[in-house]
Amino acid sequence: MTDSEAPPAKAPEGVSGAPALPQPVLEIASGYAFTGPALDLGALLWDGRCLPDVQIRIPLPMLNRHGLVAGATGTGKTKTLQLIAEQLSAQGVPVFLADVKGDVSGISAPGQENDRVRTRAGEVRQEWTPAGFPCEFYALGGMGHGIPVRAKITSFGPVLLSKVLQLNQTQEQSLGLIFHYADQKGLELVDLKDLRAVVTFLTSDEGKSELKGIGGLSTATAGVILRSLTAFEAQGMSPFFGEPEFDTSELSRVAGDGRGTVSVLELPAVQDKPQLFSTFLMWLLADLFHDLPEVGDVDKPKLVFFFDEAHLLFNDASKAFLDAITQTVRLIRSKGVGVFFVTQTPKDVPGDVLAQLGNRVQHALRAFTPDDQKALKSTVKTFPNSPYDLEEVLTALGTGEAVVTVLSEKGAPTPVAATRLRAPESLMGPVDPAALDRAVGQSPLYGRYAEAVDRESAYEKLTAREAQAASSPAPAAPSAPAEPASSRGRGRKADDQDSSVVEQVVGSGVFKSLARSLGTQIGREITRSVFGTARRRR
Repeated sequence: MTDSEAPPAKAPEGVSGAPALPQPVLEIASGYAFTGPALDLGALLWDGRCLPDVQIRIPLPMLNRHGLVAGATGTGKTKTLQLIAEQLSAQGVPVFLADVKGDVSGISAPGQENDRVRTRAGEVRQEWTPAGFPCEFYALGGMGHGIPVRAKITSFGPVLLSKVLQLNQTQEQSLGLIFHYADQKGLELVDLKDLRAVVTFLTSDEGKSELKGIGGLSTATAGVILRSLTAFEAQGMSPFFGEPEFDTSELSRVAGDGRGTVSVLELPAVQDKPQLFSTFLMWLLADLFHDLPEVGDVDKPKLVFFFDEAHLLFNDASKAFLDAITQTVRLIRSKGVGVFFVTQTPKDVPGDVLAQLGNRVQHALRAFTPDDQKALKSTVKTFPNSPYDLEEVLTALGTGEAVVTVLSEKGAPTPVAATRLRAPESLMGPVDPAALDRAVGQSPLYGRYAEAVDRESAYEKLTAREAQAASSPAPAAPSAPAEPASSRGRGRKADDQDSSVVEQVVGSGVFKSLARSLGTQIGREITRSVFGTARRRR
């Protein structure tokens, strides 16, 4: 039975006939007695017993109000993602999953019935039927099993790239000026060699005057950027940047049978590059935000995006970067996109972001050390008041159990409910690598993205310019470098106007005002500029 066919949850009077159930249980049951479509998470746990008459659910329209899945390692977070993703797909909602450990690919294959599955299904009154779900598998730059996902340096932008390269604020600002110059001069930054070529040119005798009107690019800063790029390439990161660039609208596809496609980004091959994959996920989300239309509140989300290992995104992040994430998460709800952050404790997520996560599934926490105990107390404070002793409950939960609170159909928080979760109906583990490769090769998207393309861009243009200058007679007087055809003939006056515009933009404090303006229509149009990412040309 799919979730769309599941009978509605019993109203509280359905359990009120059981005299052994205390009043708090009846109140919890009432809080989850939704009448519209919902995802079934499991059955209530109370006083050591599982009560299958009290089903804990999430209203489908509330999935775009975002959420958090947290818990210590080994407590079942991945299976919770799988359980939610299955039900979303069954109800026609596309899903994006980041598979960091390589064990989510099983969602494409039917599960295997065994004693544990039968026992769990019986405890929570689940009609368990093995089922696989339509999937597409992706891999960053084609490293690993999956359709290659690439981004152009231009569209990735200076803010996100600065985080990958671990640049400080001054270096990030300088990188922003480099991007601006490249945009103005028609020097498209497709891959890393393009960016290196532009930085090298701007610090050469010929090019160092180009940014003079806005302070120029110091040799020291340029050296840091170039060294960071070299180290980045040495780690094998070049394949992530280039063409064909991945079109993020692919993530919103629905299969022919009406089920939502589950897009699984395979990340095991880059587990040791956390800054890269977490920032790349942010690029995917930012690109979706820019391209999707405003839809407001909808009957079901257009896409639900699961952001695994979320703490990696926020580690060592600048305030501007965190502000941009906060605004994107807040505003993308109106595009019909739900974002679930997956991490170990709520304290891994900044408070301003955490405040926007209306749905919470908190697995067990450990309290072995003073730091663990502090994290436990902080987690308890993030929940509404409840009849549970949450410090005790959170340390006693078993694998596949969690404390839940979600938003009701009216948008109000539901009562806190300790829950024994349902078993996923798909395979709880990875599929065979050969089967995964076959699925990738048979995808209609494979031919579109598999082969990298290296066309003329900034590197080729600057190299040709250098060769032309070397073969030409020395000029009688110093002159500025030749400009691309798109701007040739504008003259020094036009250059001065460009520099003046850049100076006004950088010096006027507009970057500080971006966050304040994001709530307006204009703000929504410039959110991409907050991340420094370019508008996609379709």
